[in-house]
Amino acid sequence: MQVLDSSAFIHEYTTDDDVVSIPAVHDELTGEVALRFDAMEGSGMTVHVPAPEAVDRVRRAAKGSGDAAELSDTDVRLIATALELHATLVTDDYAMQNVAERLDLPVEAIARDGISEEREWRFQCVGCNRTFDENKERCPICGSDLTRKNPA
Repeated sequence: MQVLDSSAFIHEYTTDDDVVSIPAVHDELTGEVALRFDAMEGSGMTVHVPAPEAVDRVRRAAKGSGDAAELSDTDVRLIATALELHATLVTDDYAMQNVAERLDLPVEAIARDGISEEREWRFQCVGCNRTFDENKERCPICGSDLTRKNPA
């Protein structure tokens, strides 16, 4: 079973496996791409709404990896759906792939190479250069903005 992100519909992804998506993906699509979603739903694609517990688990994993600010509510719900259904997440979104890896979910990329390793991001102050494990609105030391930094 595969859980399809918007990019699957945009890039006309096809598979012989059972497919699932969520209502919010349809809301992101327009024109011909939205019609692809409708056609796949009409031909047997399941539209799933994940349980709040699964969504909360994904949010905690995203916060732990440093990807929380990068994920939309739709992204979180897609990962939660894959988690609930023990399915493969089909997406080109690197932040989604990183959180899915953290949750031991299989991921399939579509039009781009997938991630090569799971990352736990750090955040660096642009003013005083201190680094932090968690993203904050401002540096608690000097008040400057924080940027996401590759931990490698």
